[in-house]
Amino acid sequence: MSVLTTHLPSYRPLPGWAAPLAVLAVAYGAVPIWGTSYLFEAILLPFLALSLAGLGLNILTGYAGQVSLGSAAFMAVGAFAAFNINLRIDGLPLIAGIVLAGFAAAAIGLVFGLPSLRLKGFYLAVSTLAAQFFVQWALTKFSWFSNDSASGVIDAPPLAIAGFVFEGPVGRYYFALTVVSVLTFIAYRLVNSQTGRNFVAVRDNETAARIIGVPVLKTKLLAFAISSFIIGVAGVLWAFGYLRTVEPAGFNLDRSFQILFIVIIGGLASIRGAFFGAALIVVFPLLLSRLGAVLFGDVFDSGVLDMTQRIVLGALIILFLVLEPDGLAALWDRTRKRIGTALRQS
Repeated sequence: MSVLTTHLPSYRPLPGWAAPLAVLAVAYGAVPIWGTSYLFEAILLPFLALSLAGLGLNILTGYAGQVSLGSAAFMAVGAFAAFNINLRIDGLPLIAGIVLAGFAAAAIGLVFGLPSLRLKGFYLAVSTLAAQFFVQWALTKFSWFSNDSASGVIDAPPLAIAGFVFEGPVGRYYFALTVVSVLTFIAYRLVNSQTGRNFVAVRDNETAARIIGVPVLKTKLLAFAISSFIIGVAGVLWAFGYLRTVEPAGFNLDRSFQILFIVIIGGLASIRGAFFGAALIVVFPLLLSRLGAVLFGDVFDSGVLDMTQRIVLGALIILFLVLEPDGLAALWDRTRKRIGTALRQS
């Protein structure tokens, strides 16, 4: 008697490029069709800008191990540099202006990264506060940066490339999405290159890195420059794409802590972690506001919302540091592996 055996197709994991490609297909195709103006203005545009800022800080802190509390300052440098370059250099393409603004932020990052050659850890973090306070003071003190505006608030120029203007929420979303996609791909290639391995070596053990031939001082400054460049471009997206205005108050110390929280919650040394953390930071206040309004009504005003948000967010950060130091990215990886194991066993 013959035995008939049914061979079921075995589970095979998708290649690494499949998930990002699927996300981009949805982001470029489905989201603009089905998304509302509120989705673009209140969620997606700030999410993209903060994700890019978190990515820049993660390169510096997560991969290179250099703590910084001045991220908002580099965002401000990028935003104001892009505004002034566009204003004072006629005929310069917008993309060229954004790149130059990124280089301006990188130059400031190099200057304030010099203490990393002598300082580490908490002392380096405190020293980077000088960038936050100095940049905000300079932008407020010298009206030239804001084109002599009495209020210090300036309107962002139109987002135009090769005669095509990215107007409205969808147009600005496409512009921000493209910039974030390109820089994320470059960052991914960077952290998987020899430069990225040098960053990790310096982070793990500077002495061992120096022994094996890693140029420690150069690597630290390069990490500050690359991180500041990306954060500076994020500042351009925040001002030009999201807020449509540029003002120093929008890049205060709270913004720097917000970007740091994105990195901690999302996961250090993880490209995806920046996006996971930014998604939580952007969506969390909206969900908290809706929930508070349902439970407490008019008592849950903006002041109570702000206080509650800080308390709950602080508690979440403590929980992540204690229970899951590797952040949401690690949770995602474990969940995906469990699903893959269950599919293979079935």
